[in-house]
Amino acid sequence: MLVKEEDIYSPYSGTVEQVFTKESNHVYEWEKLFLIKTHNGRIEEISIGVSGYITSLKVKEGQKVHTKTVLATIQDDLLITGSD
Repeated sequence: MLVKEEDIYSPYSGTVEQVFTKESNHVYEWEKLFLIKTHNGRIEEISIGVSGYITSLKVKEGQKVHTKTVLATIQDDLLITGSD
């Protein structure tokens, strides 16, 4: 079986306000994974369009991040679970 791992990058600069997952957790497409508080005070939700297992978390709550910071790595389970 093909194993595909992908990095999850922050699209925002700011501070990690909340982490909703842990290493080895299974996550679903568009599940909320992180909240980032941007420099202008907005809270932005981070989710991704794949499901699978979190193989590593690279950040923790309170950590400063920039655009393109790797937040976590996911092992894609290659299941198509789309919804309307």
